[in-house]
Amino acid sequence: MPSSTTSANTTNANAPTARTTTARCAALVGPYSSGKTSLLESLLTATGRVHRKGSVGDGTTIGDASPEARERHMSTELTVAQTTYLDEEWHFIDCPGSVDFAQDAREAAMICDVAIVVVEPDPTRVMTAAPILKFLDRNRIPHLIFINKTDHGGIRLQNSLDALQSVSERPLVLREIPIRDGKDPDDPITGFVDVVSQRAYQYLDGQPSKLIALPASAKNREAKTRDGLLEALADYDDNLLEQILEDQAPATETIYENLERDLAEDLIVPVFFGSAEQDHGIIRLLKALRHEAPNAEVCAHRLGLEPQDGSNAVQIFKTVHLPHAGRFCYGRVLSGQIKNSDTLGRDKIAGMCQIFGDKHEKRDQAPTGTIIGLPRVDHLRTGSLWGPDGALDHLWPDPLPPLYEIGLDVTKPGDDVKLTEALRHLCEQDRSLSFIHNDGTGQLVLRGQGDIHLQAALGQLTNRYHLEVEAKPVLTAYQETIRKPSQARGRYKKQTGGHGQFGDALIELKPLGRGAGFIFSERIVGGAIPRQYISAVEKGVRDGMRVGPLGFPVIDVEIELIDGTFHAVDSSDQAFQMAARIAVADALRDAQPVLLEPIERYAVSIPSEFTSKAQRLVSTRRGQIQGFNAKDGWQGWDEIDVQMPASETGDMVMELRSLTQGTGFFTRRYSHMQELAGKHADMIVSANQKPQRKS
Repeated sequence: MPSSTTSANTTNANAPTARTTTARCAALVGPYSSGKTSLLESLLTATGRVHRKGSVGDGTTIGDASPEARERHMSTELTVAQTTYLDEEWHFIDCPGSVDFAQDAREAAMICDVAIVVVEPDPTRVMTAAPILKFLDRNRIPHLIFINKTDHGGIRLQNSLDALQSVSERPLVLREIPIRDGKDPDDPITGFVDVVSQRAYQYLDGQPSKLIALPASAKNREAKTRDGLLEALADYDDNLLEQILEDQAPATETIYENLERDLAEDLIVPVFFGSAEQDHGIIRLLKALRHEAPNAEVCAHRLGLEPQDGSNAVQIFKTVHLPHAGRFCYGRVLSGQIKNSDTLGRDKIAGMCQIFGDKHEKRDQAPTGTIIGLPRVDHLRTGSLWGPDGALDHLWPDPLPPLYEIGLDVTKPGDDVKLTEALRHLCEQDRSLSFIHNDGTGQLVLRGQGDIHLQAALGQLTNRYHLEVEAKPVLTAYQETIRKPSQARGRYKKQTGGHGQFGDALIELKPLGRGAGFIFSERIVGGAIPRQYISAVEKGVRDGMRVGPLGFPVIDVEIELIDGTFHAVDSSDQAFQMAARIAVADALRDAQPVLLEPIERYAVSIPSEFTSKAQRLVSTRRGQIQGFNAKDGWQGWDEIDVQMPASETGDMVMELRSLTQGTGFFTRRYSHMQELAGKHADMIVSANQKPQRKS
């Protein structure tokens, strides 16, 4: 493998170049503020795609181009940028690091050949990289680690490596060791030694690194690190193991072959370091990508595609809605060569483009491995794999479950339909967003990953769809039931001249078991009420149960019609409906009504070191811990089984993340309704009776 040289050996992507038949893709993933957008700028500068680096602080980067990203000074959606390096085509995807926007990072990682996990050197922040490392390992996505921001003093890379290994299921192999100004391990890093080529390089400001003689102070560390790398590789190569046991020095080419194969199979995780801000280690990283990253065929196989016949196949990994292009899909060509006028299912490709930040550059054809933009496609969706004959079987993970909710209300009458359509677009763009109309409260609820996530969505509703939307707390769907049987007679009589209104119904209420719902029956004998009015009584009963004495829908009740009277002329369906409502209202008041609150079942996932804190958090929110176990398939993680009132979980995800360095999450499902009494119930009933609440 070629080593770093004194020149960048870059190719200007804007100039005519000879393309290879297979393009490759790398996704930049990692925690928030680790420097992924800055690294993208350095990569694009090093490959000659841009001639001047942008600044995150100044808002001049290729990534973070959206108004929401610029406003928050953070990535809120992925950014694709095409470039070339040594005549090979590359597509880099800068992914958001915030856990609120983790869905985009997952979609991008699924279609990349290799993921570059960008982290900071601070060992105390390593835990924030655990979720993305878990995702990469579970989906067997090849990845390497780039420890960024190493241009300061006090950086102890071994401490960083030990901390990273504690959250990685794959063995980490350090590919280089630092050279420092002095002998103190806290001195600034001024260069590196490649432990495979055993060559040393010195960083130069504004220039590529310079080849230097291997410092005597680094020889022992380099030999020890090299031995560790060889031992890790030997775990997967018996021939290499035999050479090591016989004290034979393996050929450099053999080492590179092992690195390339083991990375493609996601057996090891190579670790590099540098500084994106100072352009340190960027050429080293590019060369490792060029020679060791797998190609699109490996990615295709991972996604369930066997591209043996060379037929066209495109994996869609992102969908957006553009003002003048309609539905616009990001796809990666996993097999064949896509051209304008080709078809993917029912969609004909026209106006295909390559993507560079927020710019779309026309492209007539795209070989295997290329990321393409497809405008005005009506049937393609994120996660789908398409061939010329339609959708293909594929392997694609489910979206992240919702963790946080807000209620939405339009401020302008008539905007309801427009809001629903806009939300549908946003949920297509980000599969971890969803919205529902809550039948229990009548509220429109937007669901996502956290407060920042939903605030960014509200920003898009304002900036892109010109909607004025008010965010409100999510209402809890309380209900009520009864504790004892009761009877009541409803009598409705009205005489206004001509035919009057008359209906009379005697009903009996009985409580049912929790979850039984509602049962209506009748035992009318002797024609006390004609059969044609029985259904009217049932309708009136159901209407009367919509709002009980406490102000909430009534459930788990059996109502039986046992007697009544009628008038041959004045009785009607409407009269018996009114009589039934009166009877239900009186009977419910005498049946000891009780408030019911919804209880949800939670599976809370956290690193084991935070389990006790999470248990205390659950207890303070009236949660009942049913038990906890080691999380299946997640080394060093626990899963707590919890029952908790739905009203207590509104902002729980924020507090859970605060306790667990942003790593904790949960899944939830409705469990049952549970009685609630005392002061808490009195407060809820009192608040519900205020005029401003909408029923």
